Amino acid sequence: MENRTFSRMGRTVGVIGLGAWQLGADWGEVSESDAHATLQAAVDAGVTFIDTADVYGDGRSEQIVGSFVKDKPQLTVATKMGRRVAQEVGNYTLDNFRAWTDRSRANLGVDTLDLVQLHCPPTPVFSSDEVYDALDTLVQEERIRAYGVSVEKVDEALAAIARPGTASVQIIFNAFRLKPLERVLPAAAAAGVGIIARVPLASGLLSGKYDEHTTFSAEDHRNYNRHGEAFDVGETFSGVDFATGLEAVRRLRPLVPAGATMAQFALRWIVDQPAVTVVIPGARNPAQAKANAAAAGLAPLPAETLQAVNEVYDELIRPAVHDKW
Repeated sequence: MENRTFSRMGRTVGVIGLGAWQLGADWGEVSESDAHATLQAAVDAGVTFIDTADVYGDGRSEQIVGSFVKDKPQLTVATKMGRRVAQEVGNYTLDNFRAWTDRSRANLGVDTLDLVQLHCPPTPVFSSDEVYDALDTLVQEERIRAYGVSVEKVDEALAAIARPGTASVQIIFNAFRLKPLERVLPAAAAAGVGIIARVPLASGLLSGKYDEHTTFSAEDHRNYNRHGEAFDVGETFSGVDFATGLEAVRRLRPLVPAGATMAQFALRWIVDQPAVTVVIPGARNPAQAKANAAAAGLAPLPAETLQAVNEVYDELIRPAVHDKW
């Protein structure tokens, strides 16, 4: 698998990683044994970057990942903090950061966390000197090796990229979310800030496996967060109306290279953006993890294919999502 480097972390990772939200909660039940098998399949396929969060299953995802990565120093584990409390600027303090990271250190079974990201906090947090001072203190205290941010909006990403200590920005980026191409990816590349592309398959829409008859379980966010009832609606199907997303996938399907799946095509499209450091598709079983990782081995998509993706976006997706985030 191709490797890319987080310049400000001094870490090199496989360009396709693994998002561990599914292994904690909100995507239907995944047993611990199935979660470990999924993680092992990903690593066997070349994955070296795993992304989790303290809120996924209220720590369950971190605990599962921690038990798996023990004695595997070649792996980089990123976690996130801040979504277990009320989303108020006043909660983003050094004392809380210490408590939150101490909990994640215990869950993951490590003394020092590789990378901790603010987990889509209120927008004013991204411009707070005190917040970045507190994060720098965590590095000095060796609670964490590096810090980054997970954002909903382009302007939040740009505010974080401007800070000298920010190692990474995690942002929704896929064939249904092209806005980061305009300013975020160029700014990150110029500053040496890593880009972690999340929701790469638009909550599975870009897998090509869904149709108008697809249903989701009650505990699945693709059921209960269709309209942003629980968290930002952009986290579910990238904020794209389900029916519109299905039509867009039908338009994109003829572009898929022979021998590849729709999901692999969608992941390869992201990998073909050189400013992306790692893309983090989730997986609920070993077969999904292996297939996702295999997308890194596809040939780069031709220019005409990239242009065709842009055209589908402009016609069907842009009017509904482009100005929201």
